[in-house]
Amino acid sequence: MMKNKNINKEKLLSLYGDYILSNGERPKNIYLFAKENNFEEEIFYQYFTGFEQIEKEILNHFFIKSLELCEQTEHWNEMNSKEKLLNLHFTFFENLTMNRSLVLMILGETKRKEWVILQELRKSFLEFTKQLTFENLEILEKAKESIKNFNEKTREEALWLHFISIIEFWKKDQSPSFEKTDLYIEKTIDTGFEFINNEPLKKVMDLGKFLWKEKFKV
Repeated sequence: MMKNKNINKEKLLSLYGDYILSNGERPKNIYLFAKENNFEEEIFYQYFTGFEQIEKEILNHFFIKSLELCEQTEHWNEMNSKEKLLNLHFTFFENLTMNRSLVLMILGETKRKEWVILQELRKSFLEFTKQLTFENLEILEKAKESIKNFNEKTREEALWLHFISIIEFWKKDQSPSFEKTDLYIEKTIDTGFEFINNEPLKKVMDLGKFLWKEKFKV
């Protein structure tokens, strides 16, 4: 039988996602994964070194595609930093929701695995923050002086910490259409880093009419 010659990076991401959703676990090894999908094992290594790397890239792929979609919207370049953050966050988490079962499987049940899997996403997110104008970014303006006076790299890390908090909330959200996650994105970007300043990701929230409580653990 002729081997499938139409294998590229995105096709591998799709095949791997389908496999773990259907089987509830990783393939036994790369050889069997390639054989089952009718392509040579060496093709896999042209893009990835192993299954952990492909899982990292799936989350990163969702982010990159979300950013590309945002950048195609009208007036993207005219948006301020807050508007760009909101647009990207809403688009990314809508993308995650469309692939929720897969994302939850990849992130796993331990914080250690989650932080490993998020490494590539983190790089792309921090690269995105470099285009933001911190001087006009309300979420940072409302932070304590200790954060406002940090250098640009530290502020990028603070935005990443906020981004992680949204992922943690989304994982636990049981509201219809995950509407509370959308509210969380909007409210926390509006209120700034007050919740981060008081023991990162562990402060109980009370955001006005948004009457719910949730605790985050790193």
